[in-house]
Amino acid sequence: MWLYIIIAIVVILLLLVFTTYNSFVKLSNRVKEAFSTMDVYLKKRWDLIPNIVETVKGYAKHEKETLEGVIKLRNGAYDKMSDDEKIKANQELSKGITKIMALAESYPDLKANENFKDLSNQLTKVEDEIANSRKYYNGTVREYNNKVQMLPSNIVAIIFGYKTKNMFEANEEERQNVKVSL
Repeated sequence: MWLYIIIAIVVILLLLVFTTYNSFVKLSNRVKEAFSTMDVYLKKRWDLIPNIVETVKGYAKHEKETLEGVIKLRNGAYDKMSDDEKIKANQELSKGITKIMALAESYPDLKANENFKDLSNQLTKVEDEIANSRKYYNGTVREYNNKVQMLPSNIVAIIFGYKTKNMFEANEEERQNVKVSL
């Protein structure tokens, strides 16, 4: 009789471990899919940067430091970066883009340039796509991290080496209030 009870408990525990493990695989794949979606838009922005910088260069020759900083960031081998490195590089790149767009405000001729307008519109569209995909990515990471940290699934996470993942957070410039002057 005790043998059957012990076997039943072991079977129930194994089923619990298997279902929990499978849910980790499912959530992990969802996080990868969400990052891949966001990564497409990050790469689009990554590829737009040289065109914007080249357009701005002609108008803002004495703003060399800002432009060089963005180019230095952009010159990294994007495809060889880890997901965390891509997140960090794109957060830094966002700061540089903000500076470049602020430069455009100082140069009315640049703002009127058709090439700059087109690139600026493309960048705005990509930034919106990044924001939407970032929301989805962060939602899937939250769900995954909850599973990794909560009992009893955290025991399975420890056994199989599942660790929390980083969210894609707003940088300091994105957190500042926008100043509007009329």
